[in-house]
Amino acid sequence: MTIIAVFNQKGGVGKTTTSLNLTAALARKEMEPLAIDLDPQAHLSAISGTAVSIGDNSIFGFYKELKSLEELVQQTEAGYRVIPSHFELSKVDSLFGKGPKVINRLKTGIQAEMLDQGGPIVIDCCPMLGVLSLNAIFASSKVLVPISTDFLAVKGAMQLERSLKALEHVLKKRVERRYVITRFDSRRKLSWEIVEQLRDKFGDELCETRIAENVSLTESPAYNRDIFRHAPHSQGAKDYEFLLEELASSGFL
Repeated sequence: MTIIAVFNQKGGVGKTTTSLNLTAALARKEMEPLAIDLDPQAHLSAISGTAVSIGDNSIFGFYKELKSLEELVQQTEAGYRVIPSHFELSKVDSLFGKGPKVINRLKTGIQAEMLDQGGPIVIDCCPMLGVLSLNAIFASSKVLVPISTDFLAVKGAMQLERSLKALEHVLKKRVERRYVITRFDSRRKLSWEIVEQLRDKFGDELCETRIAENVSLTESPAYNRDIFRHAPHSQGAKDYEFLLEELASSGFL
């Protein structure tokens, strides 16, 4: 089973867009993916139509040890499954501390309940390094880092790279990662400068696929749809299809 945490230590880089549309692309290939919304903003839950009004019916209920992961899974019309989030998830740090038990909570739950399911798991992380994002990294075999073409997003990716290296002695391994450029505008000189900067820094770990700035990608959340349901022939849909193909052909998926 492949478990991918989608994470950058900066918001607004296309993290939820990438989590949602990568999951949808996997579903179109009949790979039976599961998305876990581990961001208290719960945007992925809202867009996918799986938002809940009570925190205990979200992934927060799992951390309170009231419910199993299996109980929280919801099926979407688009063919993929989601464990939704809720704003109460933001209480995890203050309620449960930062010890090894809570940091490994998601990993333990997945190993106990979901290893026999086989489908990929995509975890949409919150944009800061805390208990929730550490849960995702400890549970995952891979990390996918969206980077929009602005220098603050690049700075967030550099911070994440340092954080991942610092965690290696705890994890006893190097977490495999890929960096994907999002909101790419080929007309801007800055976009190409950032591509070269990231290629020099990350080498083969930088995806060749770039997610272009696209009206349909911007619009689709307003209609509570992934890009394939909203505009299946758009450049945004093609880009996420290409991204999935690249990740699969390289063995990342």
